[in-house]
Amino acid sequence: MSTDAKATKILARTFFHQLRSSGYTPTQVIAVATELIDLVATDIREGDKPSAAPSITSNEESRPAA
Repeated sequence: MSTDAKATKILARTFFHQLRSSGYTPTQVIAVATELIDLVATDIREGDKPSAAPSITSNEESRPAA
């Protein structure tokens, strides 16, 4: 097993144990895993699309003129 595969297993096991020790039920852990898979799938699908940088406005810019 490669070092990357070992690290991935360790990370997954650690994350799982942290979720369970924080009170997550097995069903909730599955929901988290499903959400992670959805995020990865979305990232792969949109991988070729350039991401738009969010526009940041300060509170002063968004206030109506007095």
